[in-house]
Amino acid sequence: MSDEIDVFVQRFQEMMVDEARVKFGEVAFERWQNPLHMGVILDADAFGHARRSCGDSVVIYLKFENERVCNAAFQTDGCAPTIICGSFAAESAFDKTPEEIMRISETEIMARAGGLPEENEHCAALALGALHEAVNNYRVNQTREEK
Repeated sequence: MSDEIDVFVQRFQEMMVDEARVKFGEVAFERWQNPLHMGVILDADAFGHARRSCGDSVVIYLKFENERVCNAAFQTDGCAPTIICGSFAAESAFDKTPEEIMRISETEIMARAGGLPEENEHCAALALGALHEAVNNYRVNQTREEK
């Protein structure tokens, strides 16, 4: 009986993975399976946190050098599309100034992901909200340091 359950679970998992690959597309699926820039930057210059009504949250950490992002990372407790968008949001900040980051849009994050289903577009908004909040946090910190 145990072998039958194991076989059932294995097949079910394979089916779910196949469905996710089709639903998200290859680029997003691969990023979900191997998210880049996931983690914490302990000496970050700024971080931003955003939470949606669905309960998912994203934190983005930014490290600057010469007014450009030299390191970015994210954490999330969210679903696959939130992981995907958090990863691409962090990646999109690299080598950008605060002003350039503020011009990043949900559309850009979705495009980097290869497009996600419409019902997951709010995940890009969540990740972008955290990214923009990190920039705002950085600006506040810079203003405090100037005084």
